This record gives sequence, structure tokens and C-alpha cells, in this order.
Amino acid sequence: MNIFDFFRERKKQSSAAVAKERLQIIVAHERGQRSKPDYLPDLQKELVEVIRKYVNIDIDQVQVALENQGNCSILELNVTLPDR
Repeated sequence: MNIFDFFRERKKQSSAAVAKERLQIIVAHERGQRSKPDYLPDLQKELVEVIRKYVNIDIDQVQVALENQGNCSILELNVTLPDR
């Protein structure tokens, strides 16, 4: 390596590497913009199925909420149980 190598244009990244880097930036930005994670509806359905093993409830009787407080996320689950 000689001193002139520092002044020459460095090898450009491949188009695939550039595309991958841009996609990562877009995905990170989109995740930051979302108010609810994608898994919440599926989580709610699974929770209803588990609760139904013990108590007869409708899916409308379960509310799932996710709240962000600083660097911590709080998952809140409210279930209206029928009178016995």
C-alpha cells in the first residue's frame, strides 16, 4: 500500500449491500412509527382460547393494550368474566 491509495476513490459497495442497508433503515423507521405490534391480534385470540378452557367467554370480552413507558412496554389484559 502506498500513500496515493488514501486519495483514490474507495471501492463502492455492491448494489445489493446498498439495498440491504436502505431496507434496514426503512424497516427500523416503520417499526418506530407503529403504535401497536403486529402480534397483538394473534395474542388476543390465543389468550381467549386459553381462557375458554376454564371459563366460557367471547372474544369481545377480552381487551389487550400495549403501553410504552420510556424503555419499558406494559401489556395490559382486561377480561370480563361472566357471573357464576
